[in-house]
Amino acid sequence: MTLTLRIAAVGAFAALAACGNTDLERAGTGAVGGAVAGEVVSGDPITGAALGAAAGAVSDDI
Repeated sequence: MTLTLRIAAVGAFAALAACGNTDLERAGTGAVGGAVAGEVVSGDPITGAALGAAAGAVSDDI
């Protein structure tokens, strides 16, 4: 996988993690985005979903 595709996947993941009005909505959106990014980047959607959910849940606190 090229570096450009990895950067694009991370950028999309970060943008999706911030969607939603509540922590639960942001966690759900982050989990979906993280699963997609995890599959594209490393072939591991479960870890990507866990990281995306965590990032989404705390994205309003950063």
